[in-house]
Amino acid sequence: MRTILFAGMLILSFLSPAVCQDFTAEQRAACKGDYDKYCKGTVPGGGRVLVCLNKQYARLTEACKKVVNSHKK
Repeated sequence: MRTILFAGMLILSFLSPAVCQDFTAEQRAACKGDYDKYCKGTVPGGGRVLVCLNKQYARLTEACKKVVNSHKK
């Protein structure tokens, strides 16, 4: 059981950067501090990070607000 859990976590660790909300490296850098402060427990994928950042919008840095705004439809 532990082996399966470990293998799953290992796979997710490789996938996480690739599925990080379609953010560019520059956009991820702009929001890294805000993510670490307000959304650290949020697993990337499926728009979850963007949803979390939107919930904390008033607290975000201006750079991260621009990133969040650029992903609004």
